[in-house]
Amino acid sequence: MSAERGYIADLYVRLDAERARVGEEYRAALADTGSSPMDRDVAVRAAAKQARRLDVADDGLCFGRLDSTSGDHSYIGRLGILDEDDEYRPLLLDWRAPASRPFYVATGANPEDVRRRRQFHSRGRRLVDFTDEVLGRPHGDGEGDADAALLAAVNAPRGEGMRDIVATIQAEQDEIIRLDHPGVTVIEGGPGTGKTVVALHRVAYLLYTRRERIERHGVLVVGPNPTFGDHIDRVLPSLGESDVVFTTTGGLVPGLSVAAEDTPQVAQLKGSLSALDVLAAAVADRQRLPEATLPIRLGDVALRIDAETASWGREEARASGRPHNEAREVFREIVAWALTERAIMRIGRGWLTREDRTAWEELRAELLAELADDEAFLAALDQLWPALTPQELLAALLSSPERLAAAGADPAWWRADGAAWTVSDVPLLDELVDLLGRDPTAERAAERAAEAEQRARAEYAAGVMDVLRLDHEEMDEDLLVRADDLIHAEGLADRFVDRDTRELAERAAADRDWTYRHVVVDEAQELSEMDWRVLMRRCPDRSFTVVGDLAQRRSAAGARSWAAVLDPYVPGRWAYRSLSVNYRTPAEIMAVAAALLAELAPDVTAPESVRASGVRPWARPVTDDDLPRAIAEFADDEARREGTSVVIGPPDVPGAVPPAETKGLEFDAVLVVDPARILDGPRGAAELYVALTRATQRLGVLHRDPLPRALAGLETALSAG
Repeated sequence: MSAERGYIADLYVRLDAERARVGEEYRAALADTGSSPMDRDVAVRAAAKQARRLDVADDGLCFGRLDSTSGDHSYIGRLGILDEDDEYRPLLLDWRAPASRPFYVATGANPEDVRRRRQFHSRGRRLVDFTDEVLGRPHGDGEGDADAALLAAVNAPRGEGMRDIVATIQAEQDEIIRLDHPGVTVIEGGPGTGKTVVALHRVAYLLYTRRERIERHGVLVVGPNPTFGDHIDRVLPSLGESDVVFTTTGGLVPGLSVAAEDTPQVAQLKGSLSALDVLAAAVADRQRLPEATLPIRLGDVALRIDAETASWGREEARASGRPHNEAREVFREIVAWALTERAIMRIGRGWLTREDRTAWEELRAELLAELADDEAFLAALDQLWPALTPQELLAALLSSPERLAAAGADPAWWRADGAAWTVSDVPLLDELVDLLGRDPTAERAAERAAEAEQRARAEYAAGVMDVLRLDHEEMDEDLLVRADDLIHAEGLADRFVDRDTRELAERAAADRDWTYRHVVVDEAQELSEMDWRVLMRRCPDRSFTVVGDLAQRRSAAGARSWAAVLDPYVPGRWAYRSLSVNYRTPAEIMAVAAALLAELAPDVTAPESVRASGVRPWARPVTDDDLPRAIAEFADDEARREGTSVVIGPPDVPGAVPPAETKGLEFDAVLVVDPARILDGPRGAAELYVALTRATQRLGVLHRDPLPRALAGLETALSAG
């Protein structure tokens, strides 16, 4: 033990030395006045990122050792450390390195040249114990308990967020983490199989092996709800990775963070690809013909925009293939040409002919300039071909039965407040960004404003230089320090230019057109066809890790098979892997959930729990009056224990969390209230299954109605005990 402690202590000395060196680089970058602000910012950020990667290693820097059959040994840890004094001999192997793989996959039957695997148990920087497993013996027997580290981890009380499993990755998990597949990898597994944390470790592995390709564009992680994002956001930083954007499907459009849900019927309608036809028709419906002629006065000539002129403009604009807002320019040009043509013929009657081409076009230019500022003409444009934002169009559509009917939408789409966004609206808004396109007029106005602001800043910078420029003749040469000796004029002006100093994750999250090199989708069975269109736009390379469990699908718009979801985008480019071992839920609780699963999805096999807790789940009938007191008793009892707890129930149960908000989360103790009412809800069986499989230690059930048939064994088991 003392030798191992000494070796690990030396690793920490080297870690601290590297941290000090990076700290010096950081301070030097901050103080570097010779570089441009942008170059200095890049250097500062690079040093800060490296410092963060070193900082996370403080918690369990080294967690294992491998002894080979030839007598060599190597240490495995969170990052790699080389001996610079000994031809860069590896002192610590990064867990993602190929040489570290046997630590996770070697078995007695297949030792992979490993004689002994040693797993360290640390508290902070201090080694407190280790477990040895001797491999390669006849019949696969070995010293020590191969599952000791794993069972210690899964039995440990839960904290406030998900933890990494870097020290206890299992063979079936490691195979998925290191899978060399360039397309879409689907990881399916029941509750507690670790599919989410495996996906996050896969991201860390991909960043290690393909960092140059992935890092500059970042990784997008999409989860089922904001709470889930808070739960998992420590895992990748704990592995030294920070260029990651966490969001939900309700946050895929910058500026929105939507959690409200439509009814299952409406969610299914909006989530179907048939919604594309509705949106296209809704856009076309805003490209109108006048019901009556619209009067325009141009050059003292009375003109009108009639249905024929507008129809010609509409036909040409649509034929251009441009998005709606950009095609508005084509419509404007056609209508303006028709109006000026008529005006020229009237104004020039008797003195101007088409043969006088120069005079004709000069007059047209004057009339077009007048028309560009004509209020009646601009109002007519807005009436016949308005510039629209996605929010404007969709809100007006959803709140108008007439517009919905014109677009061919089901009347169920209607709601009184069109802008009361739901999760199902987000992919529609994203689709409309492409259907509508940019507004050239608004963009030109923004560009002119930016140019004016930049000119003002440059003038201010020049004024500052004039004030600071000192007269050489009036000062002692020994005391003279000229302003332009300290700072060049262009350098000062450069300081007045806006620079994007945000981290990559911040910039990516705010940019709808940002594309990622890899995307992780958790609870992917809940995503609609329209959701997948959004995500495929975000990752043109189609590099995804898709995590889900079809048996837990609660959304009517969600996936019924992975092939149906993925084949339209990556035919033949997706790989399927499944996880079969439940590392979270003890066998006693999984037996209860499995009975429900047998009714919910009889063709699905429940994952096998790796452990038993020795604590039997319980059920207890209560009255309306008893319920608050029973919930309080549970809360008081759990407050005296280490770990986390939650009450899960229907929305009207005081203090209860809806099942949907606990997806992907885990707690030491769970109290499920009114399971029959959960089961009777629109997404009932899947939500009750989620509720029953969140606990890692203890499960209780309070019910005012009779227990559902699938849970009858719970009550019988209790009374029998």
